[in-house]
Amino acid sequence: MIELSNEKDTEKLAAWLAALLPAGSLLLLRGPLGAGKTTLIRYLARALGFTGRVTSPTYTLMHTYPTPHGDLLHVDVYRLPDISAIFDLGLEEARENAYLTAVEWGNPADFPEGLELIIEPTGENSRRIQLVAHTDELKDLLVKLTKT
Repeated sequence: MIELSNEKDTEKLAAWLAALLPAGSLLLLRGPLGAGKTTLIRYLARALGFTGRVTSPTYTLMHTYPTPHGDLLHVDVYRLPDISAIFDLGLEEARENAYLTAVEWGNPADFPEGLELIIEPTGENSRRIQLVAHTDELKDLLVKLTKT
């Protein structure tokens, strides 16, 4: 578990993830409405070098943010009654060009290759973060990540 007591801690977590996740990674962000999923992605984009505005793709479903490392693909599947719709809209093709893909409301059953990041609000500005790996490769990566 990772404890975040303020937004500055969220920014540090994003910088840590940006530095340690390998190219092509898939990050699944889960947590209740208002938990800070888009905020974390905003800081992740900044850590990767994107200086523009980061907003939730709730209605557009996908946003791409160009960074010096490659594209950060930001996906939101909250409003989709059927997950196959995001694949029909070209998610796989977009992921091929992405340095990092972050999926809000991503379910590990739909994205088994993703590293799950669960955000649990514990107070007005505090959060508890749990990282969950569902594959052996991700479990090895998670062990490496938690040692740094």
